[in-house]
Amino acid sequence: MGVPDETGADPQGPADPCGDPFLRTRFAIPTLPVTYLRRDRLLGHLDAAPGTPLTVVGGAAGAGKTLLVADWAARRGRPVAWLTAQMADKGRGTFWAYLLQSLRRAGVTLSAEVGLPAEAGRVDDALLTRLAAELSARAAPVTAVIDEYDRVTDPEIADQLEFVLRHAGTGVRLVLVTRTEPLLPLHRYRAAGAVTEIRNDELAFTPDEAAELLELHGMRLPPDEVAALLARTRGWAAGLRLSALAAQGERDPRSYLREFEADRTTIGDYLIAEVLRRQPPETQDLLLRISVLDRFCPALADALTGRADAELILTGLHRENAFVEDLGHSWFRLHPLFREILRAHLRARHPGLETELHRRAAGWLRHSGPLGETLEHAAAAGDWAAAAEALVGDLALGELLTGPRAEALAALFATMGSEPRTPATDLVRAARALSLGDLDRGLPILARAARALAQEPHPPAGGIEHTASDPSAARLGCTLLQALAARLTGSPAQAEAAARRAEELRREVPGRLLDLHPELTALLRAHLGAAHLWAGRFTEARAALTAVADAGRTASASAVAVRASAAVRPSAARVGEECLAQLALLDHLDGRPGRAERKALTALAAADHTDTSAPPGAGLATLVLAAVATDRDELDRAAALLDSLTDDVRHPGADPVTRAEHALVTARLLLARGDTEGALDAADRPVVAREPSPWVEAQAALVVAGAHLAEGRPELAAKLLTELPGEDPLCLVGAARAELAAGRPARAGDLLDRIRPRHGLGTAIAVRAALAEAQLAGVAGDREARRRFVAQALREARRDRLRRPFREAGPWLRPLLAAAPLRALAEGWLLPGAPAPDGTAPAAGPAPVVEELSGRERDVLVRLAEMMSTEEIAADLFVSVNTVKTHLKSAYRKLGVNRRHDAVRRARELGLL
Repeated sequence: MGVPDETGADPQGPADPCGDPFLRTRFAIPTLPVTYLRRDRLLGHLDAAPGTPLTVVGGAAGAGKTLLVADWAARRGRPVAWLTAQMADKGRGTFWAYLLQSLRRAGVTLSAEVGLPAEAGRVDDALLTRLAAELSARAAPVTAVIDEYDRVTDPEIADQLEFVLRHAGTGVRLVLVTRTEPLLPLHRYRAAGAVTEIRNDELAFTPDEAAELLELHGMRLPPDEVAALLARTRGWAAGLRLSALAAQGERDPRSYLREFEADRTTIGDYLIAEVLRRQPPETQDLLLRISVLDRFCPALADALTGRADAELILTGLHRENAFVEDLGHSWFRLHPLFREILRAHLRARHPGLETELHRRAAGWLRHSGPLGETLEHAAAAGDWAAAAEALVGDLALGELLTGPRAEALAALFATMGSEPRTPATDLVRAARALSLGDLDRGLPILARAARALAQEPHPPAGGIEHTASDPSAARLGCTLLQALAARLTGSPAQAEAAARRAEELRREVPGRLLDLHPELTALLRAHLGAAHLWAGRFTEARAALTAVADAGRTASASAVAVRASAAVRPSAARVGEECLAQLALLDHLDGRPGRAERKALTALAAADHTDTSAPPGAGLATLVLAAVATDRDELDRAAALLDSLTDDVRHPGADPVTRAEHALVTARLLLARGDTEGALDAADRPVVAREPSPWVEAQAALVVAGAHLAEGRPELAAKLLTELPGEDPLCLVGAARAELAAGRPARAGDLLDRIRPRHGLGTAIAVRAALAEAQLAGVAGDREARRRFVAQALREARRDRLRRPFREAGPWLRPLLAAAPLRALAEGWLLPGAPAPDGTAPAAGPAPVVEELSGRERDVLVRLAEMMSTEEIAADLFVSVNTVKTHLKSAYRKLGVNRRHDAVRRARELGLL
């Protein structure tokens, strides 16, 4: 036998039908590279393959198909007939000559009767029949591997191969390695359970396999970086290997793997050579154009090419595993790395075309696709007028103000300059400015948009079908921003006018759009409720805010039921959380601290969701908790809550309700700590608004009056509170206390008379009123009435642990609390425990909780006591396991324990369970 030449041909060996020697490289099992990673899960799948006559290993170029089968074949311990089918295009006879030669080289004895094809272009049926008969007579089956079977494009070869496979019975096991769907009737084999298939999804590397492969290349990456590389490569074997090889030559391999540009690497060269250039010109053109899209359907692709052949091409590319992934429902996407490379080639081959393609995509999507993708493409094209028109025209302006997409939308429109100036672009600019509290910039732009929209024609009576040019949606969006502006500037009258106008406009807008964007209605009501709250119209405020909060809870519960593990909540639910925080403030102002605390904690529970954005009502809810903590004389806790707030609550453009409450809570805390100067300074912080807020003025006056009382100026305190307009019960109580301190009990009695007929006073007000009555009774010498009123105050305060009113009452109260029976009412929450009957000190009970448990921490403890696991608690509360662990850690610290059992026992000792 002669020496083979550089092609691997044996010049003295047997010849194919053309008389050319066989190329031995076509029969060689590929050699595995040093950095090859053996994947046992796939080898195990192939080991089960001999149970079926046919095995198909199909995947994209570079998916690792050939090396996988080569590794498996080398480990079998018995000969495997291997054929690389690069000669399939030279005729049927040549193909079968090579296949017969591969069988013989694998030790399969074939009789002379089988023979060899005499012609390159044909093969006798008799040869195939004799071959099938001899294979079927074998005692042990032969395994035949045909690599690059995608080169077999002649249906006649496929039919002949299927004939031999079917009639050879158990004598042969055929393994096809292919990039495309093989030309065989696979449906029949699948129906009979006679085929083993390994496809792209299974060939993709898992995180563990990717990490092992990188280690073989000398790189050990943390799991998050491995996951990021996997997401970019989709587990594509060649992409991972080529990335690792390129990173080996870099100074900082980890940074390279995070940031490499695919088109500037060997990955780009590979995909261009192995995928793009193998396609006909019209397919290449389509691939380049759709590279601007994250996903696409045939109609959208046709809009970019101007042709009508996308469906056929895309279906073929997916079938050929040409890095086009089928998402279902006629939608596709490109492999991320392939898309990067195509976009780079698009820019190089057709400068300037990318912008036009984005514009076409935005135009098609505006009428047939999701709003988010429309906006992205319009922005990429620099067509801000179209982007703003899409957002405003779809009634989605509210999503720029709240919800899971607000941050992304703000970032998208952040690059929009001062041009163009259309009503829609001005509304977007105004929305961004107002959402940031920039009233100086937002209000003039909003006014300009309103003037322009006022000049647009209204739809005819009876309504018309909504179109992109119909200004009704823009007008409704404008009223939303006008309501927000009214809220931020403290203008209740303007908020009411905007709400009335919105109700009129809702009839001009299709109901389907209103149904798609419930956040718009929720925001309108929320802004109106906040404006009512500022104006002191508590009944109207509570009605509007409750409607939004209830709708938000329903939306949030529905979202949890549909996708319990998702981080995204409906926008309307987020608005509801903000309204819940304002309802908590209303309860606090009504003197109901327990109810206020529960609502505030519920609003803050939104932070348990896995999204990173703070709940919209978090600042106000925290302020309410700080106010309740001050009423309970938990001053360190109140200070910690205030310190946890961001600067947003103090921003000049923030909601005036939140800014005012921050100043008031700060002033009350400073007053409780004896810093009268600081309290006066905090209470005097101006909150600029077009209309004053009566309750803010009343609360500020109470702080100032408290400072006067603390510094021995009761007359000034009484004068300040009695001159206030209205009949705020807390101010009347404060004025009565000041009159008593000034030695004018008659005036104090007159003030209290104005409160006595009132029923349903909040706990905080009722406690202070009872203490004032007790002090007045003491001045009159009525000791029994004094004790009765103090007992009433203790019973009212005990439920909500209101300690501050008793600290503020003055020295006259201390002797009463030290004596029975009032001491019994005060023990355990206001005073330390009572002495034992023998006069000794009381036995040491459980130490008090250093810091009060939050509502959610108590919820976790309750479930802990029911022997629920951490995972079960998380599922029951609809939060993550990590969130439950955080609450447990905090509860352990507050209870002074470090184990679950001890936490439950201690909580029971303290009466918390």
